Amino acid sequence: MKTKTYAGIPEEFAKLEQASIVLIPVPYDGTSTWQKGADKGPTAFLEASENMELYDIETDSEVYKNGIYLSDPVTINATPEAMIDAVHQETKRFIKKNKFVTVFGGEHSVSIGTIRAFNECYDNLTVLHIDAHADLRKSYENSSCNHACAVYEASQNTNLIQVGIRSMDIKEKSVMDLDKTYFAHEMATDDTWMDTAIDQMTNNVFITFDLDAFDPSILPSTGTPEPGGLLWYETLEFLKQVFEEKNVVGFDIVELCPNENDKSSDFLAAKLYYKMLSYKFQQEDANDDFDNDYNEKPLTNNFSKFDDDEDDY
Repeated sequence: MKTKTYAGIPEEFAKLEQASIVLIPVPYDGTSTWQKGADKGPTAFLEASENMELYDIETDSEVYKNGIYLSDPVTINATPEAMIDAVHQETKRFIKKNKFVTVFGGEHSVSIGTIRAFNECYDNLTVLHIDAHADLRKSYENSSCNHACAVYEASQNTNLIQVGIRSMDIKEKSVMDLDKTYFAHEMATDDTWMDTAIDQMTNNVFITFDLDAFDPSILPSTGTPEPGGLLWYETLEFLKQVFEEKNVVGFDIVELCPNENDKSSDFLAAKLYYKMLSYKFQQEDANDDFDNDYNEKPLTNNFSKFDDDEDDY
């Protein structure tokens, strides 16, 4: 029986031992407060990926050849706390194997676990939070593990930069760093926001990307759509610049709430994931060339605190 692989790639590129990239699906939707269905997001994303061309025109690359290992999904969901702990442990396990770890949710609360793992493994971490919502509540509906609390912990423990925000509770303003928050209505008339945001980042960057950051005209299938969002090419322009100038150590994508009658959102999510990998490994290849030419250490080396042969936390 053929093993299921990410995007149907050949098994030779899907084995953990050879793969540079790990993809962890987290089909969780335990705290969503409006439309349910984010637990079906990983399956829809993987199905769309199987129908996607694997050659990226812009980067002239086939990033899957770096190896993409599709892990077993994290299905522990007895409580939000249990889910977050499981995501944290699984993410950290693969970081310690020196893999480029990516996570696909699920609702945004899964990011509490991923961010916690990356913050424990990398020094001076910036969390780049791309989202329609601030997600800065300390607690919501009697839980600190709610999707509305997705980056509260990051606001306390990392260099948090928020992009695309256009919906929040007034109480979140007391937690928010306004100098590092890029509101959608201001971005629309500011040609400098990308450079300014990148200048505020430390070298090591983790990206948490909530798909409702996009305008619902191009991605309607999310649990809490908000008008006035990002469009495709401006998003890619920003992401490409981040990958070029910073050491992106990993990322997650969350909040795909698939609609069986419209697959366009699923496909956009699949393309976004593959684009982000293409940008990351285009930079890795460029730095490998620099290393070969000048016999110097690559500028974007992953400064993980762990060796790849460690098995215990």
